[in-house]
Amino acid sequence: MTRVEFFFNVPDKLLLVAQLCEQAITKGRRITIFSKDVAMCEQVRRQLWQSSATSFLANAIPAEAESQHTPIIIDSDGQVSLQDDVLINLQQQHPPFFSRFRYLIEMVGIDELDKSEARQRYKFYRDRGYQIQSTDTATTQ
Repeated sequence: MTRVEFFFNVPDKLLLVAQLCEQAITKGRRITIFSKDVAMCEQVRRQLWQSSATSFLANAIPAEAESQHTPIIIDSDGQVSLQDDVLINLQQQHPPFFSRFRYLIEMVGIDELDKSEARQRYKFYRDRGYQIQSTDTATTQ
């Protein structure tokens, strides 16, 4: 069953995405980032390429040839399945294909609309029997 983790009170989702990707890659994990649209895919890509002054986090979109070999895939439509390890959801609703992944990460910002949408996703997972871990980033910074 998919492990679900929510990160709450995230002031900068893209920064946290880069940090989580870096941690996951050092453990040999593969990541799919499910963004809300193509523009956000580009924002995520820029963040990953600039995540550190001494390194970068290689990434691709599904249509690129190197997507078969890169540890991070950034997608906005979910039509192509290249791996099933870690899924980071940046959309307002739950990804319809999340259950094929081993680990799902949900991020919740600091504004009320984002929190309201996250409560709906949380309830969706909980009502289907998924155990959910929660991390409040306001207390870990």
